[in-house]
Amino acid sequence: MSEDPLCSYLDSLNPAQLQAVEHPPSIPLQILAGPGSGKTKVLTSRIVHLIVRHGISASSICAVTFTNKAANEMRERLMKILGKQRVSEVRMGTFHALCAMFLRKYAHTVGLERNFSICDTDESKKIIGKHLEKYKEQLATQNMTLKPESVLSTISKAKAKGHTAEQHLIEVSKKFKDLPVGAEESFMVANITAEIYEDYEKTLRQTNALDFDDLLVFGLKMFKAHEDAVSWCKHVLVDEFQDTNITQYDLMRTIGYRQCVTIVGDPDQSIYGWRSAEVENLAKMQTHFPGTAQIFLEQNYRSTGSILRASSALIAQDDKRIRKSLYTSHPLGKSPFLKLFPTETEEAAFMALEIKRLVALTGGMLQWGDFAVLLRFNALSRVVESALQKEGIPSRVLRGHKFFERLEVKDLLAYLQLTDNPEFTPAFIRVVNTPSRGIGEKSLLELISTAEKCRISPMLLAERIFDGKTPDIKPPVKRKIGTFVKIIRSLRESAEKRSLPADLIRLCIDLIDYSEHLKKTHDDWESRYENVLELISFAADVGDDISSIHDEDDRNRETPLRLFLQSSMLSTEGDNESANDAESRVTIATCHAAKGLEWPVVMIPSVEDDTFPFYRAEDREEERRLLYVACTRAQGLLYLSHVSRRKVAGDKKTRTRSPFISQVTNLYRVESGPNLDIFTEDEPDIAREDRTVLSQVLQRPAPDEEVVDQRVAELFVLSCRAGLY
Repeated sequence: MSEDPLCSYLDSLNPAQLQAVEHPPSIPLQILAGPGSGKTKVLTSRIVHLIVRHGISASSICAVTFTNKAANEMRERLMKILGKQRVSEVRMGTFHALCAMFLRKYAHTVGLERNFSICDTDESKKIIGKHLEKYKEQLATQNMTLKPESVLSTISKAKAKGHTAEQHLIEVSKKFKDLPVGAEESFMVANITAEIYEDYEKTLRQTNALDFDDLLVFGLKMFKAHEDAVSWCKHVLVDEFQDTNITQYDLMRTIGYRQCVTIVGDPDQSIYGWRSAEVENLAKMQTHFPGTAQIFLEQNYRSTGSILRASSALIAQDDKRIRKSLYTSHPLGKSPFLKLFPTETEEAAFMALEIKRLVALTGGMLQWGDFAVLLRFNALSRVVESALQKEGIPSRVLRGHKFFERLEVKDLLAYLQLTDNPEFTPAFIRVVNTPSRGIGEKSLLELISTAEKCRISPMLLAERIFDGKTPDIKPPVKRKIGTFVKIIRSLRESAEKRSLPADLIRLCIDLIDYSEHLKKTHDDWESRYENVLELISFAADVGDDISSIHDEDDRNRETPLRLFLQSSMLSTEGDNESANDAESRVTIATCHAAKGLEWPVVMIPSVEDDTFPFYRAEDREEERRLLYVACTRAQGLLYLSHVSRRKVAGDKKTRTRSPFISQVTNLYRVESGPNLDIFTEDEPDIAREDRTVLSQVLQRPAPDEEVVDQRVAELFVLSCRAGLY
């Protein structure tokens, strides 16, 4: 085997992977990749192959991933083979990042300004909340309420289908054309939502802003309208294709107009229907891209044979799925554990004690970070967190605030957003009085109202006031506003000189004395200031990325500040996770958040009816796929549990085992090999041979048996002291 990565990148591929990598680039390709089948390796190798063997320039390749984290992982792998310079030329990132990048360049073609701001979910809800005010009385007459998040969800689904506000209103009218008895309230809510959609869009345009869905909608419009925006692309690759919505599919089809397309997906892992994902896009591609080939990746490199067998039996109950026969060269290992507990308290206590027992029985080969507790929904985490805390086991909850959603981070970003785009009213409202400048609520409302009457943004009005162009303003208000305007203008002057984002944040912190503000307003100011320092570090990294952009036009066209703001607003969940934090703590996460991740040991509680499938879920088979995704995160050991009675909304309710599991246990018995059921109620007794299996699967050295004996003895002593024996 050659040591030169450019000569050896094909060497470790299995036959199916090799076939996918070497598939002719001019023939559309669907790679249907089961969990743990090495799809990232295949995608990476195919990009290398397109460049090295087919002579396609790196700058002509578009690689779309579901998260920034996935893009970064692929980028790092590619750099080991192709080098940093070449890899920097590949257009790689999420659909949102790709659209944002080209919209900056071709904004004028779709009626946008290049310095548009990206409005996050929190800001969108505030805008919608304001527009909801005028419908309060109408809703109150029917004893109804309408939440901003509900309206935003409907708008987002409409945009995912490519429906404008006008088209959505037409759809609502069609749906309720022959109004059935009892549907009056539903029609009123749908009609109000459609009207708010129109108002919401007007507000976004007035503030020179796009929400996340708009990036795709306007991006698609721009790619279709401007040939130069797509002519560069000679091959497009899309990961997690089963999770694309209608607009994203149309983006792929538009960018891949040459028919040179490679997608990777797995319909068995389609779990985002509630986000408007369309698993049917796989079938649509066969129609729109004639001659599309399919290659199956069926060898699993992640899990033991018994985990793969149980997972396959679970998903096989969906008789409409595309059939795949997953297999692994790993040993069979322990059968997945399936146990009934009286209540959720006993269930959680068992998980905590079992984690400690497994750490001891593996002689420390397994550490806290090797365990994950995967939940159908966040509310189930409370009792699990409590049980782990009681046993002194450190844990982290992936549902926690994303880094860029933290108050102190959003404050500083708002200053920078306003510096770049003075039209962006949400940023003005957030920071005009942060830190406090004594601008009262009444004065602020008058300022916003006056700005609306003048048809300018509040920031531009504030600057007019400061410049003496709006004379009928009280001196105290003018003085307070003036302090704020000076700060924004100082930041703007520095930004126009192309100051690096990290330097701008430091300047902002100094200008507003932000550390002192945190001390006065928050008891936990020190940890919050650590987040500020982390933001500076992130900004410094983005600054390094900007300097490495291969296209000088791209580098010079946008200010470093604008590129930094784009990176921060498009950050996806997990981008700022600390590797050390993950390694030293048990992970508690939803099954959705666990997608694409893996752990040596996975525990899934509440495998019950009304949880799997979730009682409010519209798609039963998607719920089965979600449980399948959760099970296939496990490498060495898998635990599933359910209870007889669970507290729901304060009341103890009788629970029954998930029908998905019951179908498997009723219909499937092992036909050959060891005489084992697919699941077992016996706690795994981790003997020497089991530790050997785990070491093989995890590719870690097996522990010394004396260390195991010592760890087990220590656990026994601690358990005796705690009265457990």
